[in-house]
Amino acid sequence: MTVVGSNVPPAVVEKYFSSSLTRPIPACRSTSKSMKKKSRAIKRKKLSGRERISDELIADVCTRLAKGSRVRRTLPEKGRLHIDRQLPFLCVYRQPVDQADEGTEKTIEGEAAYLVAPGRGTHHARVAKLVEGIVKTVSPQFGGLLLLEVWAGDEGTRASDPARPEESPKIRVFASDSAAMDRTIDALVRALLSIKVMKQPIEVDLVRPGRTVPPGNKPLISRSVCGECHCETIGIELPPVYRSVARDQRFPLLLRTFRHHLAIALHKTFFAFSRSQTTHRPPHFHELGRRAVVKAVWQVDRQLSEVGSQFDYLLNVTPINTSQAWNEFKRRKFKRAPEFHYAPLPFDPTLLKRQLFAIPLERIEDAALYNLFLEKQEELDRKISMLRDRSTERFKYGSLELFGGVTDELHAVALEILARPGKAIRSTARKLTAEQFATRAEAEIAWYREVDPTFTPKVELTRKVAGMMVSRGKLLVSPEMSFSEGRVDPLIQHEIGTHLVTWHNGAAQPFRQLKAGLAGYEELQEGFAVLSEYLVDGLSRLRLRQLAGRVVAVRCLLNGESFVETFQQLHDAHGFSKKMAYTVTMRVFRGGGLTKDAVYLRGLLAVLAYVRTGGDLKPLLVGKIAAAHIPMILELQFRRVLVPPPLTPRFMQSQSAQERLARLVESDIKVTDLVTANLG
Repeated sequence: MTVVGSNVPPAVVEKYFSSSLTRPIPACRSTSKSMKKKSRAIKRKKLSGRERISDELIADVCTRLAKGSRVRRTLPEKGRLHIDRQLPFLCVYRQPVDQADEGTEKTIEGEAAYLVAPGRGTHHARVAKLVEGIVKTVSPQFGGLLLLEVWAGDEGTRASDPARPEESPKIRVFASDSAAMDRTIDALVRALLSIKVMKQPIEVDLVRPGRTVPPGNKPLISRSVCGECHCETIGIELPPVYRSVARDQRFPLLLRTFRHHLAIALHKTFFAFSRSQTTHRPPHFHELGRRAVVKAVWQVDRQLSEVGSQFDYLLNVTPINTSQAWNEFKRRKFKRAPEFHYAPLPFDPTLLKRQLFAIPLERIEDAALYNLFLEKQEELDRKISMLRDRSTERFKYGSLELFGGVTDELHAVALEILARPGKAIRSTARKLTAEQFATRAEAEIAWYREVDPTFTPKVELTRKVAGMMVSRGKLLVSPEMSFSEGRVDPLIQHEIGTHLVTWHNGAAQPFRQLKAGLAGYEELQEGFAVLSEYLVDGLSRLRLRQLAGRVVAVRCLLNGESFVETFQQLHDAHGFSKKMAYTVTMRVFRGGGLTKDAVYLRGLLAVLAYVRTGGDLKPLLVGKIAAAHIPMILELQFRRVLVPPPLTPRFMQSQSAQERLARLVESDIKVTDLVTANLG
């Protein structure tokens, strides 16, 4: 075969044409268009089924509710129905037809039972039938049900402009004048009055009797059904403070805060209604919160963990030449600061931040979980910045954001501790090597493994650390360390009984962040760990002085004093040995200035204050949390989102520890009186 006018050899041309016969013939343009049209037609057919709320959908919803199953359905015009479980309430929001209403539906979408309904009149009958089906299915289980509807008030009024601090936003509550509703309405009004918007108190206008549906809308349930099912209705008109009066701006941070406080008010209302007008007896208003967790939460949790797992913050800011630096410091007669070296970072900070802020937190409907994950995202951002800024002045300022500084009150406590005699009576007990300590630590881990076989931490002797630390389920111990016999058990309870047990308990929770640590967990965690040393009669005078010395060193750092000046103050003014003064100073000046070491004494004071005010230690065992998270953890436990922690620290199970804890609660013991052993 030849081709006229071609320079291509005939054999090549023949090979090409013969092979082309075996190739699939591509679809022509007209065929492709017809396939696209067919695809669009199928899609339109599927969507047409969603243009109305069908009888099949209503029947399916009622069947699932009757079984106690979770319901989550998409409705016409981006509507949604979410019901966790059988509950004696339903929150409703109807989308306005004639105007945008940015933000208002967000105020209820974190509730355990809510309906975002299409507001167009053509949908009213079907929405009403859906609501009636829900009421008739659920109400008999409790002897009553509360239907609470929210909508936004008028724009441009004194009730909706957060930029005018001289005028308070106003919430209007509409309800029947039934005396049976007095307790519920009273709880709602009191809870709403506790809300503040940009430091402005909320005003509440109660209208009884009042029309409990948005203006221009029909009721979603008839009076006859209300009477038959003992269904009560409440309407709440919200001031749209979460957007500008001109509707050209949204205020997402304000919306987030507002919806969180509104959610608490609604839960208190449902709690009062449940206990006064139904057979349901929840033990706490948090019990009525959301239990089901949507896919977005697991996605965010996993992605945050993936970012956090790409670096080990404490190891990355710990010098890899601490022993050499100590020898260098001695050779120079303690007159010149040593130079510290760090392992190279195993990540690109810019790319890691890009990955961090691509995480879609905005898809989380639950306000409590959103706040937890947002705090963690911000903390990871600061840590990445700090690691990028190692050995620069910026590192110190990042540390202040993460761990705080030293207040005058904390500094005064530290100085009071250091003013007491620091020398301990020389103990005749033998010293343990790092290997011997590791053997004791492994025996303690084995004890916990008998209780829970999934407890799998390891003890590792490594020169990566200058002393001892817990990192990702491992107890890292420097082989150069030695331990007095009397300090072994307190240190084991500190590192294993607190840090590793809470790490394990956090791993048992549905969220990985409780294992890795919620934002700012270090203060409470270290304070609890030091308390454990006291509870096992092992908080020595030198140990307490060490914690106080760390506070003084951080104060020196923040006052602009140098490494050498800080070392001299610890050694000359407060009587620390040269090696101890160096170790404390090194820990504080590493990376460029790390204020974390102030959290030990500050955390101990915070835990003591918590215990003395009746605080329960059990919520502290759920994982690695901060003191500010305790109310949120309790809420999630009441909502059964979190599971009971599988392990209790060994030291908390002893009679002597319980007696010591009781004495802390009953007496006004100062932190300087917590020394229980005069050990080295």
